[in-house]
Amino acid sequence: MTAFTELPGAVLAEGRAVASHYGEPLIEQRALDQGNAIVDLSHNGIVIVSGEDRLSWLHSMTSQHLLGLQPGDSVETMLLDPNGRIERVIRLVDDGAQSWLLVDEGSAAPLAEFLNRMRFALRVEVRDVSDEFASVLAFDGTAAEALRSAGPVVAWRDPWAAVTNGGVQYARGSHPGEAWSATQFVFERNRLGDIAQLVRAGRVRAAGLSALDALEVRACRPSQHGEVDERSIPHEFDWMRTAVHLSKGCYRGQETIAKVHNLGHPPRRLALLHLDGFGGELPVGGALVYRQGEAADPESRPVGRVTRAALHHEWGGIALALLKRSVPEDAVLELRAGETGSDADSVAGQIVAATQEVIVPSDAGATRKVLPTAKLPKRAG
Repeated sequence: MTAFTELPGAVLAEGRAVASHYGEPLIEQRALDQGNAIVDLSHNGIVIVSGEDRLSWLHSMTSQHLLGLQPGDSVETMLLDPNGRIERVIRLVDDGAQSWLLVDEGSAAPLAEFLNRMRFALRVEVRDVSDEFASVLAFDGTAAEALRSAGPVVAWRDPWAAVTNGGVQYARGSHPGEAWSATQFVFERNRLGDIAQLVRAGRVRAAGLSALDALEVRACRPSQHGEVDERSIPHEFDWMRTAVHLSKGCYRGQETIAKVHNLGHPPRRLALLHLDGFGGELPVGGALVYRQGEAADPESRPVGRVTRAALHHEWGGIALALLKRSVPEDAVLELRAGETGSDADSVAGQIVAATQEVIVPSDAGATRKVLPTAKLPKRAG
């Protein structure tokens, strides 16, 4: 529990020690979107890497170009497994003396353990400081200014609004996240009471995780906790925009990154679903997605799954879903609110129709066309 969970109206998020909302979810969401509210992210983890070799060492292991980072530069990078699947999503900011690695809940300890195993003789030190520091998020506006004035240790500026140097976007035209302006401000954990006092004094409003979820869903901003499963690769989420540098040197998983981008296609693709005739019950994470008319048939095969769903203050019911690449981009879909992949035989829950807003198109990847091999003439005789 933190000083934020003691604020009036706080309702804890399920299984977490932070607030889902403070009694007025849609009002909180609108205030957050307008830059007038802050979100307690103290349940997330923080790892510090210090030492002269820190940036070159992290550069050699992760997907983003980290050499030459200046103090205050913010990047997003990933630790991949040898097959290119996502193991850790890392939000990194360097202060000139040490690199701050901000990660989703449950990731700090295993990340620190892995990094410590990889130190060898390099001049680096790794510490999980999640018990000492915590982050608070705000979008550009009065709330971000208030947090900046409170003297954070560091601040990580989310790069999701634009394609970063060395990245690539699969979404056609403009991306739903192009107006994204979130910053995570890191404070000593014992100062969270001072930050919560900004709310009590009326300088800013507190918003819960449900407000942030809704804005992330609308901006198609993936997170490890929300979207990543054991098969996920960056291409499926259009995460190549910010977390992968396509022309850097070798790192674990690079072969898959290059092969899928240059020669293949991601097996699944992220789509934003607009829930038609939404009746108030949101689908849960893991809810199976079907072609139109098939959700009621227990013999039907799903074509994807919902990762997160939200009630947006302007767009109504929306959801992020990972779909099979073979699903036509204009296909009308449906799902059953309340049903997950673990109870696929359930008949409870309202069937909700959904239309797709394509984020990762079905033809993403295969950027290099392989010319057919010339046939050699037959030998005479």
